[in-house]
Amino acid sequence: MQKTRIICIITSFIGVIMISMGLVMQGDYSNNRVIRDNTEYKMNRVAASANMIVKKKTKKNSSSTSLLLTEIKMETANASLLRQEVYEGMTLDELAEKLNRTLKNEIAGQGYTIANKCIELGVDPYIATAIIMHETGCGQSQCSNIARNCYNFGGQKGYGCGAYKRYNSIEEGLEGMITNLYKNYYAHGLNTVESIGPRYAESNTWVGKINWYVNKIRNT
Repeated sequence: MQKTRIICIITSFIGVIMISMGLVMQGDYSNNRVIRDNTEYKMNRVAASANMIVKKKTKKNSSSTSLLLTEIKMETANASLLRQEVYEGMTLDELAEKLNRTLKNEIAGQGYTIANKCIELGVDPYIATAIIMHETGCGQSQCSNIARNCYNFGGQKGYGCGAYKRYNSIEEGLEGMITNLYKNYYAHGLNTVESIGPRYAESNTWVGKINWYVNKIRNT
């Protein structure tokens, strides 16, 4: 009886120890689980924050790039608007300067007047200038009397200067000649030297002389 009691006590003691050890091990596992979960949570938060930063930076860089491209496009558009080519790749000022290289005597420096009126009406500025220089003699030593005294630069018939039309200034005379060339020739489809010649002059050499001036103007 005494022996059986001792065995029961030892068995109970061992059972208590086993239960205690189990509780301790379970506690350690729970603590480790909590620590691991907290660590994973913190790592996930760091990763999420890093991802947000990358996205913000990417978005900022994308916006900056887009803004830069927009500015470049605007500058290119503005540059295109500032440079308006009107004839053979030249701007109006460049065309005027080119004409001025050939113009002399009374019409020296009148390149802009001629270029501007020609572009306005759609008249070839080389042809108009060539006719002006030939008809008035301005391409030679001096302009003719009707050019110098009546500002008539195309041999236009009319009144005020004998049988020729009188203008009040060099600029008015040049613009009048170009307007006449447009109304009586270009408006009727006569827009080349060869088609203008038979109606403008009786001379068979007129076309060749005008083309000579055209080539001179173009290559000067």
